Amino acid sequence: MIKIGDKIDDRYRIVSRIATGGMADVYEANDLVSRRIVSIKVMKEELLKDPVNLARFNNETASAASLNHPNIVKVYGRGFIDGRPYMANEYIKGQTLRDKLNFSMALSISDACEVMLQLTSGIDYIHRHGLIHRDIKPDNLFYMSDGTIKISDFGISTPIGSYCKGDTIQGTIYYCAPEVLTGAPASIANDIYSMGVVFFETLTGQLPFDGASLEEVALKQLKKRFPEPSKILPSIPKSIDKIIITACRKRPEERYPTSEAMHQAIVDAVSDKSNFMERKGILSRIFGFK
Repeated sequence: MIKIGDKIDDRYRIVSRIATGGMADVYEANDLVSRRIVSIKVMKEELLKDPVNLARFNNETASAASLNHPNIVKVYGRGFIDGRPYMANEYIKGQTLRDKLNFSMALSISDACEVMLQLTSGIDYIHRHGLIHRDIKPDNLFYMSDGTIKISDFGISTPIGSYCKGDTIQGTIYYCAPEVLTGAPASIANDIYSMGVVFFETLTGQLPFDGASLEEVALKQLKKRFPEPSKILPSIPKSIDKIIITACRKRPEERYPTSEAMHQAIVDAVSDKSNFMERKGILSRIFGFK
């Protein structure tokens, strides 16, 4: 059992327990080497016998550790403590985008575009490294006090083009692209669809498809026409409408070919002064592609 004051691998001293989730316990710790504060995510002991959960945790640590981008939660180290895998992450002091939406229902058009510029930048970086995130949603996006967005949770990320094993749909139904529901291989288009849904939700405060059951939601994702955001919020510019509708086309080949293309479409929309009464210096916060 991990206690306050314990040292992990003679490097991380546990300061406090931050949270506990379905898969892991999370602690605040001091990195005695770098002298920075980190969060330590330790897999729960009772889940070690479940090969699916163990594979998911190990996948998250391996995928995230290979990435270095300002919009992705950094992984500083990983290992085992008492036979349980752990990873040392960048310490995130902030709320998730889900928390922010729960409080305010929706963001302003400018703030939503700012979120999406950062999200598309980070996801493009992930794609350029051959990975699909597969679980893009407000719950996995940390909204920092300075406005920076941090992408987290790589537990079900997978290489581009790979097939998912098993019959269970991976990801969250409300944000799943139609082809994911039919078992198509992982592609960039999957994440682009999910980002379109996030954009829709941040602007309108609603999901494009809802229902009494997940099966009903999935059927709507497959069959129903994607709603225009401006029909819910008339102040949304047509150029933003077009971005979301393009990202969420039923056919993957009709969406943006890359996250960078979606990013650029948002840049173009934001750059058109006629779209915004108040731009709030949004362009100064754009993260460039590398």
